[in-house]
Amino acid sequence: MLTPEEHQRVVKILKREPTHTEEGIFTVMWSEHCSYKSSRIHLKKLPTTGKYVVQGPGENAGIISIGGDWVAAFKIESHNHPSYIEPFQGAATGVGGILRDIFTMGARPIAVLDSLRFGLPDDPAAGARNRRILEGVVSGIAHYGNCFGVPTVGGECIFEACYNGNPLVNVFALGVCKKDEILYASASGIGNPVIYVGAKTGRDGIHGASMASAEFTEESQQKRPNVQVGDPFLEKLLLEACLEAMKTGAIVGIQDMGAAGLTSSSSEMGSRGGVGIEIDLDKVPQRETGMTAYEMMLSESQERMLLVTHKGREEEVFRVFRKWGLDAVTIGSVTADGMLRLTHKGKIEAEIPNHALAEEAPRYDRPHTIPLRTAPLEPPSFDFQTRNCAEDLLTLLGSPDLCSKRWIWQQYDYTVRTNTIAGPGSDCAIVRVKETGRSIAISLDGNGRYCYLSPREGAMLNVAESCRNLATAGAVPVAATNNLNFGNPERPEIMAQLVEAIEGMAEACAFFETPITGGNVSLYNETLGEAIYPTPVMGVVGLLETALPVPMRFQNTGRAVLLLGGVGETDPVRFGGTQYAKTIVKQLWGLPPKLDMAQEKRVHEAMRAIHAERLAESAHDLSDGGLAVTLAECTTAEIGAEIHLDSDLAPAHLLFHEAPSRILITTTNAARVLEICGEQRIECLTLGVTMEARLEITNRRRKLVSVASAGLASPGIEHFLDRV
Repeated sequence: MLTPEEHQRVVKILKREPTHTEEGIFTVMWSEHCSYKSSRIHLKKLPTTGKYVVQGPGENAGIISIGGDWVAAFKIESHNHPSYIEPFQGAATGVGGILRDIFTMGARPIAVLDSLRFGLPDDPAAGARNRRILEGVVSGIAHYGNCFGVPTVGGECIFEACYNGNPLVNVFALGVCKKDEILYASASGIGNPVIYVGAKTGRDGIHGASMASAEFTEESQQKRPNVQVGDPFLEKLLLEACLEAMKTGAIVGIQDMGAAGLTSSSSEMGSRGGVGIEIDLDKVPQRETGMTAYEMMLSESQERMLLVTHKGREEEVFRVFRKWGLDAVTIGSVTADGMLRLTHKGKIEAEIPNHALAEEAPRYDRPHTIPLRTAPLEPPSFDFQTRNCAEDLLTLLGSPDLCSKRWIWQQYDYTVRTNTIAGPGSDCAIVRVKETGRSIAISLDGNGRYCYLSPREGAMLNVAESCRNLATAGAVPVAATNNLNFGNPERPEIMAQLVEAIEGMAEACAFFETPITGGNVSLYNETLGEAIYPTPVMGVVGLLETALPVPMRFQNTGRAVLLLGGVGETDPVRFGGTQYAKTIVKQLWGLPPKLDMAQEKRVHEAMRAIHAERLAESAHDLSDGGLAVTLAECTTAEIGAEIHLDSDLAPAHLLFHEAPSRILITTTNAARVLEICGEQRIECLTLGVTMEARLEITNRRRKLVSVASAGLASPGIEHFLDRV
C-alpha cells in the first residue's frame, strides 16, 4: 500500500484524488519491487560501463559483445516470496520470467543457473517445511526449464537457519543474438498500434509485486493467490513467435508483462519513449469473466508480451502469432500526450503520466547506521590443535552445504541444445556459441555468512570468487549482474548492510573490470521481524576460446599437485565464517577472510597463462571448506593424493581456513607452472603428488588425514530429505 505521504504525492501529480484503479497502479509501480525506491540512489555507485558493454542497466537485460557481430544478453532475478508461499509455481514462474527478459531483447536463451537458499533440512522445528520447500523449488525449476528446452547448467544451494522462514530463489539466464537483432522496450511513433500477445489474462498474480515488497507475517499463506501459474510449453511457443515476428522488422518495441503485468509494460515503454499509451481494456484477451480494470492492470498472468508495431504492418505480426496458435490483439495505440490512458466499457478508468509511474517514484535515502550483527568478534574457546582432522573432513563433506547436490541437478536437463561444455558440479558453467568459436563461462556465487560478518568485505569476496571461478576455467571475466537479497530497509541496521554491500561490490567490480549491466534488488526478506543474512549474489560472465574444459578432478596418478596462491594467511578472528566454524564448532564469529585484490588478480592472470599453454591437467579453486575439502573434491575412487605441508598453523586452521586467491592444479610440467607464477609474483607451492586410491595429508611429518579416496564420496542432499 502507498504510505500517506506517497498518496499525497499521487494527488499532487494527478491534481485530484486517484480512482481505485489508479491507486492500484501507483501502488504496484511505486512498490519496492518495481521502483527500487530504497536502493536506487546507492545502485548508482556501481560501475556500469566497459569495453564489452553494449547495454547497461535500465533495460530488460544487460548486453555484452562476445565477438564478431554476436552479443549475449543476461540478467538475474529473484522469486523469493512466491517460492515460500507456493514453492513449485514460485520457482517455475521465476524461471519463466527471467527467460522472457532475455528473449524480449531479441536473444535466444541458451543457459539458466540458479542460486538457492533454504532453511536447515534437519532443523528440529522447521525441517519438514524446509525440505518441502526445497523439493518444490527444485521441481519447479526443472519443470519449467526442461519443458521450455533451456539447459540449467549450474548454480549453488546453501542452507542456513536464517532462511527457515524466507528461502531465496535467484535465477540467472543468458541468451545470444546478433547485434543488429537487439530490440528495446521503448514505444515510439504516434499512432502506432499497441499489441497484446501470448496467454490470456487471469486473476492470478494480482498484487504479486506488492507482496514481494513486504515482509512475511503469520498470514502470509493467505497470499497464495498472489503467486502466478506458469505454462512452459506456451512460453516456448511465445519465444519462437516473438523471435520470428522480430525478424519481420515490423516491431518497434517489446516488453515482457512481468512484475505489475500490463501496468509496468505499458507505462515503462511509454516512459522510455517519451510518449503516451492508450489502452481499451475491453480488447484484452481474458480467461476469466467479469474482470475489472483494476484486475486486468494488476494481473501478473504469465507468458504475455506487449508490442508496439509500425502502423500498417500489424498483419505481418498477427500472421506469425496465428501460426504459433497464440493470441495477438491490438488493444491500443501510441499517443503524443505522455499519458497512460485506460478505458473500460466506455469509461475512462485511469489517466496517469507515464513518466510519473516509471520514473517519479519516491527515492528514499533511508537512515543507515551500523550493519546488523550479533556474532562476537573473538573466537570461542575451542581446541583446534588436537582435532581429528580426518573425522572433521568427513563431517564437512556430509554437511548440507558441501554434500553432493547431484540429486538436484540430475532433475535438470543441462545438455539440451548440445552447447554445454561444463555443467553442474564444475567451478563455473561453460556454454559454447557455435557461430563465434568462443564460449561463455558463467559463475553464480554468494556467501551470506561472510556478508553478515562484514557486508563490505563479504561482497568483495563474492566478486573475487566469481572471477576466480572463471579464471580456473581459463576465462576472462568481462561483465556481471547481481541480485541483492536483504531484510527490511526501513531498519537502519539492515539498510546499512545494503549500503556497505553495494559499496564493496562497486569497488571490487571496478577493480576486476566486471561492470554491472543490470540486476535485481529483493528487500523485506524477513519473517516475524527475523531478517535473512545479507545475501548479495553475483553472476559474472566471462569469455574464452572454445575447447575441451580442464576437469576439476584428478585424472592420473604421478602428477604434481600445486597450489597457486600458497597456503594463504588466516587468523582465528577470520576463521569464524568458515564452513568448519559453522559445521564443527557450530558458532559464528569474527570477520570473513582477508582479500588482497591485487594478489587475487595476479592469481587469475597466472591461471589463464597456465591454461594458454595447456599445462593444467585438473584445476579447482579453493573456497568453502578450504584446502582439505578442495583436495577431497578433486579425488576419485581410483585417484587420491599424497600431500606434505609445512606450516605453524593449528591443523584445523591449516586444512579448513578459507583464505581467497588460491587454486589447486595438477600438472606434468611443474617447473613451467612455477615459472609462470614467478612472473606474476604469486606464491606457488608444490604440495605433493597424485597417487592411487588414498588421500594422505601430513604437516611436518604429523599425519593429519589418511582416508581411502573412495570413502570421500559424500552422501547426497537426498540423505537429508529422507530424515525424520
